[in-house]
Amino acid sequence: MHITDITKEIHDASKRLSNSANALFDLGRAKAEAERDYRSALAQEMLRLKSDGLPATLIPDLAKGNVAELLFQRDYAEARFKAGIEAADAIKVQVSALQTILKYQTDI
Repeated sequence: MHITDITKEIHDASKRLSNSANALFDLGRAKAEAERDYRSALAQEMLRLKSDGLPATLIPDLAKGNVAELLFQRDYAEARFKAGIEAADAIKVQVSALQTILKYQTDI
């Protein structure tokens, strides 16, 4: 592998890392919005169930079941955010490995 190829790969990986940072901001916002939507709907559902006269011990489980789709969306957004972080970490490892290769190439 030539030094110019390694340098180009480092540059390309750096661009991907920059793009992943922007994507993480979007994923983080989506995660926060999903959490907000879920908690708001859960609170409203719990109040509705309470006003319907259901026993207090049943309300949390029933409310969660009634807003299960929003719970799924929240969990999905969180999983996507974590996957984005792991993808960015993988790019960082790749850049580090390429920098090590480049250092050894230039020392030779």
